[in-house]
Amino acid sequence: MRHTLRAALGFLLRSGVGVPSLLILWLLMAMGTPAGLFAFAQDVGARSQRTSAEQVPAVRLGANLVIVPVTVMDPYDRFVTGLRKEHFEIYDEKVKQEIVFFSEEDAPISIGIVFDVSGSMREKITRARTALRRFLDTSHPDDEFFVIAFNHEVQLVQDFTTSAETIMSKLMLIAPEGRTALYDAAYLGIEKVRQGKHARKAVLIISDGQDNSSRYTYGQLRELVKESEVQIYAIGIFGLNERATSNEALGRSILEEITSLTGGRAFFPDTPVELDDVLTRIALELRHQYSLGFYPTNASREGEWRRIRVRVNPPRGLPRLTVRAREGYYAIPPQ
Repeated sequence: MRHTLRAALGFLLRSGVGVPSLLILWLLMAMGTPAGLFAFAQDVGARSQRTSAEQVPAVRLGANLVIVPVTVMDPYDRFVTGLRKEHFEIYDEKVKQEIVFFSEEDAPISIGIVFDVSGSMREKITRARTALRRFLDTSHPDDEFFVIAFNHEVQLVQDFTTSAETIMSKLMLIAPEGRTALYDAAYLGIEKVRQGKHARKAVLIISDGQDNSSRYTYGQLRELVKESEVQIYAIGIFGLNERATSNEALGRSILEEITSLTGGRAFFPDTPVELDDVLTRIALELRHQYSLGFYPTNASREGEWRRIRVRVNPPRGLPRLTVRAREGYYAIPPQ
């Protein structure tokens, strides 16, 4: 009997199954049914291996896997979870593709925080810091963060860390002053986050105005955004409880464009309370996303911009859903 239990437990552990299956096995043992132990273990192990095979696509030599993070919302702007692969369709230049990778896992992310410390932030920086702390506290416990602070200069004030305390202590030492090099800061933030250890990567921009001091142009930033696989979220705090100026309206349109290209989103809170809520919402959104992967089947030229469209066909009984995903990718020909 003991030999049977040890052998069955060993089989399950080698199969990589979780604790619940081991507990069921123990109950079978307690009820005196050793004859079914191996059958149970082999069945669970086989199902575990099939599940893993569905999650991890087979490597195809000479092909380039395209991964698309997807956010699904209901009519009340609430996150929709629990959908399966068959509920999604993905199109590359209007050609339907086979979804070979699907995940809804709440996995950790590498996140770059690009924080405006220009002189115009002087009256808003305390509230922005407080709201950022809520973002850090709501994020996945294993997320890693770095912080770029910028005015007319851009500086990495904190390299990758999982410590919210370390991040906040560094930001507390910076006094707002100078002009705004937003494009430079966003450009360097995207390049830096690519060094992160997690597969999923995002940049959060917190700024209160239009760029007026960058060396990089908006066109250069936009091209980097399109070629990167980094989701970008932005918060424009142009004037809490104030009316936006024409320059701030231009800054708003720029933040909306670069975020929508990546499947992210730009927010423009009107009050300090909304600022707190928005940062919490971004943290939750990053934890409630699907990941879809496909190997492009239609021919493309090197460097060609390929437009992506994701559709969701919800199960019966659900209302019409809204999908947000990155707009496209640059084609890389098979090697």
